[in-house]
Amino acid sequence: MKVLVATEKPFAGEAVKGIRKELENAGYELSLLEAYTDKKELLSAVKEADALIVRSDIVDTGVLDAATRLKIVVRAGAGYDNIDLEACTARDIVAMNTPGQNSNAVAELAFGMMVYQARGGFNGKPGTELRGKSLGIHAYGNVGKYVAKIARGFGMEIFAFDPFVDDKIIEKDGIKALKTVEDLYSNCQYVSLHIPANNQTKASIGYKLLSMMPGNATLVNTARKEVINEQELMKVFAERDDFSYLSDIAPDCSDDIITKYPGRYFFTPKKMGAQTAEANINAGIAAASQIIAFLEEGDETFRLNS
Repeated sequence: MKVLVATEKPFAGEAVKGIRKELENAGYELSLLEAYTDKKELLSAVKEADALIVRSDIVDTGVLDAATRLKIVVRAGAGYDNIDLEACTARDIVAMNTPGQNSNAVAELAFGMMVYQARGGFNGKPGTELRGKSLGIHAYGNVGKYVAKIARGFGMEIFAFDPFVDDKIIEKDGIKALKTVEDLYSNCQYVSLHIPANNQTKASIGYKLLSMMPGNATLVNTARKEVINEQELMKVFAERDDFSYLSDIAPDCSDDIITKYPGRYFFTPKKMGAQTAEANINAGIAAASQIIAFLEEGDETFRLNS
């Protein structure tokens, strides 16, 4: 069995070593395609692959049509909007992700951005503290739980909203569960966003919710830029000089924000949430383990498609 690891953004070296060890111990062959610049390279490499591991790489119909031997594709990470699930199903290919493996890295990034913004980018002038401030966690999944743990250490007042998680689970962690998304935004000076990007959530965070936030509001987005209604985001910026937006990838409207609203934003130069050695290693090895478990035992625990 040949497993292809195809990554435009390569794994850390230690992660590749871990993946190789995991696969070779199971008698599988590892093929590496790292830092490729042309999709044709991926189309060529995937032809002989029985399994595929990717990060943010696009796995669309073109890739799947070229992968005539492919049985499983695993996204090493939580988000999976880069994989065409319907196309996988149509070709009898199992698609998986590795939930939870990079959760702490994303949560730490969220707080790194919050501290940076609260302290004015460390510009030498007085800033503010996070202690005592209200934090709303929008979606209480793996990342949201880590955000809550860190927030407790900062002494923040923590709220969460997630219609797919029982309130008792949230409150067991010492967090106040709110009944509606409107309650979350209207009660919290900081909102940390962790919803996936899908047909229901894309452009769902806009003027209605953001305009409800209390004074000196900060929206922290370590999810996907597509969940933000950028036209309405710009309206909030224009109407509220106390609003800031921190995002783990620049929005399409970043040039306007940078020009018009200095000091009220921070954008990473590229998606950085999972960019730690630990997250690389955890997600990569988990992907390899899941491939082995599926091919050897039929384990579909993390299957995404039907």
